[in-house]
Amino acid sequence: MLCAGAFIAGSAAAEELADVSTAFRWLGKNDRVVIEAYDDPRVGGVTCYVSRARTGGVKGSVGLAEDKAEASIACRQVTATLQFNGKLPLQEDVFTERMSILFKRLHVVRVVDPKRNTLVYLTYSDKLIDGSPMNAVTAVPVAASTPIPVK
Repeated sequence: MLCAGAFIAGSAAAEELADVSTAFRWLGKNDRVVIEAYDDPRVGGVTCYVSRARTGGVKGSVGLAEDKAEASIACRQVTATLQFNGKLPLQEDVFTERMSILFKRLHVVRVVDPKRNTLVYLTYSDKLIDGSPMNAVTAVPVAASTPIPVK
């Protein structure tokens, strides 16, 4: 199932893998935690798995609810070899999705660590909570025989 409103580097969409109901709602969908897969469009063979809360109820069913600014991320190499689509910038937004009707978005940013030949992925929400955005980080080490092409 594809998520409307999601995009990765402008063209691909998230794939919703599963959801777990967390709170019953009399009207509309229940509150839930969803697990979505995002393939990195510039690094073939890396998929990021993001879990996050989705608000239910009537507002959630019609896309007007504000989801919580919390997410967890795990990115993994899912093919035998990685394919780089050109040189990568040291830091790049890979994905962003709306989490509320106004102002709040979920971001996934790729950071290249050339010294360790590792791809680091950060997820955060751009709505501040108590002065700091909620965030999580994961890393995908790349084999030394495959140097990451950096701009």
